[in-house]
Amino acid sequence: MGEMNQPPPPPVAVPPPMVMQPMMHPPVGAGAVHPPHEQFHHLAYCVHSNPSWVQVAALAFLHYLVMLGSTVMLASTIVPAMGGTPGDKARVIQSFLFMSGINTLIQTLIGTRLPTVMNASFAFVVPVLSIAKDFERNDFVSSHQRFTHTMRTVQGAMIVASILNMILGFSTIWGAYAKKFSPVIMTPVVCVVGLGLFALGFPQVGKCVEIGLPMLILAVVVQQYVPHYFSHYHERITFLFERYSLLLCIGIVWAFAAILTAAGAYNHVSLKTQQHCRTDKSYLISSAPWIKIPYPFHWGTPIFTAGHSFGMMGAVLVSVFESTGAHFATSRLAGATPPPASVLSRSVGLQGIGMFLEGIFGAPAGSSVSVENIGLLGLTKVGSRRVIQISTGFMIFFSIFGKFGAFFASIPLPIFAAIFCILFGIVAAVGVSYMQFTNKNSMRNIYIIGLSLFLGISIPQYFNEYTASAGTGPARTNAGWFNDIINTVFASGPTVALIVASILDNTLEARGHESDRGLSWFMPFLHRRKGYSDPRNDEFYSYPIRFHDIIPSRFL
Repeated sequence: MGEMNQPPPPPVAVPPPMVMQPMMHPPVGAGAVHPPHEQFHHLAYCVHSNPSWVQVAALAFLHYLVMLGSTVMLASTIVPAMGGTPGDKARVIQSFLFMSGINTLIQTLIGTRLPTVMNASFAFVVPVLSIAKDFERNDFVSSHQRFTHTMRTVQGAMIVASILNMILGFSTIWGAYAKKFSPVIMTPVVCVVGLGLFALGFPQVGKCVEIGLPMLILAVVVQQYVPHYFSHYHERITFLFERYSLLLCIGIVWAFAAILTAAGAYNHVSLKTQQHCRTDKSYLISSAPWIKIPYPFHWGTPIFTAGHSFGMMGAVLVSVFESTGAHFATSRLAGATPPPASVLSRSVGLQGIGMFLEGIFGAPAGSSVSVENIGLLGLTKVGSRRVIQISTGFMIFFSIFGKFGAFFASIPLPIFAAIFCILFGIVAAVGVSYMQFTNKNSMRNIYIIGLSLFLGISIPQYFNEYTASAGTGPARTNAGWFNDIINTVFASGPTVALIVASILDNTLEARGHESDRGLSWFMPFLHRRKGYSDPRNDEFYSYPIRFHDIIPSRFL
């Protein structure tokens, strides 16, 4: 009873519930919470903001150098197989550069209007080598005659196949498919856009490790560590190292390679090692013409064959898949909203027109978005459209004045490969950033992203290894054009990842999981219906002049 008469204990103070306030910048430190952010905070310039003209010119030249590496790699792969000489390779590189400049201008002016460089795509290697193989046993007077005949056949096939892109784009079929996209789909696709090109990275560095590895280490140290060291002394030095260190590294390692070549370090090594390490074994400078303006059908009249044209359509379709994923990566690194479905549609249609022109002007491969240049946007933190447009001036200039272009094209390929290790990795990491708009704890999302990411790397690896060992792809039916389509489509990582992810995300418990899939954030960007789309879309993707009176609104 005495216990019952005791006064009750004083109430325990309960702290009010914590309410997390939105922050403009993520906090730093242990236990920090990083909410989703639509744009990267460290971009110095976005799509429509521009640095000074001096910076524009320097960055434009750097973009030209970066895309030149993959151009030379592609020409070195297909031209010898077609029977071409070093002189033919030099002229093919000139054609690639000229058409890259034209197609980049088309895309940045009236295409997606994103700062994307359009460059010759490795997706066309399979059908081009298939055409070259068909003419290996034919009786030609010389290898050069076989080369020109193969080139004319490739031109005809590309002209016909480019119609597929025009149909997909201008009929808005691709835009209707793009409306099914979500951040769950874009995460593995953009990841594989970068990771799928791993064969152009360290495997190429290893072909001349004494040049490629120093370039890789020097680029990382000079671009990332040195600016932080000088930040306590002079901001201007920090700025120069962050923005232009890649140019400095290329110059240093290129000079190092020239010294090794002159000192005779590669006089008694295999021919293959000499071709990758020496600065004088490309034969591009001696074989390139001083001045040559590309003109239509300079290899001869195109040869049209049904089988080769259908086989080329596989590569044309792959370029659509790869460019679509690349556009989403570019929009993130350029500070723009994700490209609307209608913008993707018109980009695909214009890409078809670009391939039609490439067939006319004698470029033996179609174009897609250059992944290395996307990574360069993130590395320099400059996503300005003007920089890319000015870079087309360097592409066209060096395509006409061949000796000057060949001088830079003679940079050893392991130097470019070391740069690709960094730039492709940046693009792959951008894909990971799309996952912040989804439910990262959803096993459904983890399953879809994991499976599509793994298959996007594993299936192309199987096709590539099979081709390397057997000399042909796994598809080996009596229909050569069908073989080319299958072997091309499934050798492309972004294509496989996009197919797998889009099927799973739109069929596996799709209804009722809109929020988990990130659709509430994504849909206003993909659609352009008035009152539903994000108003910032027009800021980034509208035409420079008003075309509404002459072009139907669904194409705008």
